[in-house]
Amino acid sequence: MIVSVSLTVLFAIISVLLIRGRRVSLPTAGALWLSGFTLASTGVAGPVNTFLAALVALITHH
Repeated sequence: MIVSVSLTVLFAIISVLLIRGRRVSLPTAGALWLSGFTLASTGVAGPVNTFLAALVALITHH
């Protein structure tokens, strides 16, 4: 669990740095941060995966 939380925090820090450096937009950094939950397999990973799958389905069907 400690490693999982650390990976999530690492992705959050990277997202903030990329936004502040104006390297990526807010939605892109948000996607990076959400993928941190998925990669770290935290308790939030299941709902985040469901949300991302629904978002992809929404985009591809319209």
